[in-house]
Amino acid sequence: MPPKGSNSVTKTFEMLDLLGAHPEGISAAQAAETTGHPFSTAYRLLGGLVESGYADFDTRTKIYTIGMEVFRLAQKVAHRRGLSGATKDLLVDLTATTGESSILAVRRGNAALTVLTVDGPQFRTTTDPGDESPLHTSAIGQALLAYDENADATIDAIDLEARTPNSITDPEQMRRRLEQIRDTGWAGQSEENDIGMNALAVPVFDLDGRLLAALALAAPVFRRSLDELITLVPQLTQTAAAVAARFPR
Repeated sequence: MPPKGSNSVTKTFEMLDLLGAHPEGISAAQAAETTGHPFSTAYRLLGGLVESGYADFDTRTKIYTIGMEVFRLAQKVAHRRGLSGATKDLLVDLTATTGESSILAVRRGNAALTVLTVDGPQFRTTTDPGDESPLHTSAIGQALLAYDENADATIDAIDLEARTPNSITDPEQMRRRLEQIRDTGWAGQSEENDIGMNALAVPVFDLDGRLLAALALAAPVFRRSLDELITLVPQLTQTAAAVAARFPR
């Protein structure tokens, strides 16, 4: 039997596992040092992962991170094993009691990655699992960004591009919004991400206080105003706590 890591397939999976252990990303030099492979080997393996979509490469920072294909593959495996239902029933109940679409998302780089959605009875959400939304325009993104330890640096790093005339594009205004979110415990936006849509989001923390995800309700403006959505904060936070309880520590 060949020794561990002696063939290219094993080395590739080893590199993929390394990326998974470093969500903030790593350089090719760091990957080589950690795995013990020559730099040329690490560089080639990472390049193959980027080419296949299992890794992303930032040309500015020269950093590699986990790619979207990993998430899509995980979603397929989760569905096959029944794991996708681990929190879906909670979102189904939330939508049933509030009458609005519910969304669960996690932080991925400088975007909010949709993990699960449950459509409201009369309106479909504008995002699907696997979609990414800007941190600065979506309520779910703002809820994630508000609890970023390096929020100020993140705001400086991202392009505060307007998606609608209501989007926040001024860094100082965004900092004030995040402070407000931390004070209230929820993020609300009205037509900042999509014209015709209001949304309300809360963070999901694990038992150790670490940010896991964000949970949101989305509603068309013709049916529910942002103020009306805010009255649903208790249901939203209760569901967020139930979601957190199902995440392993």
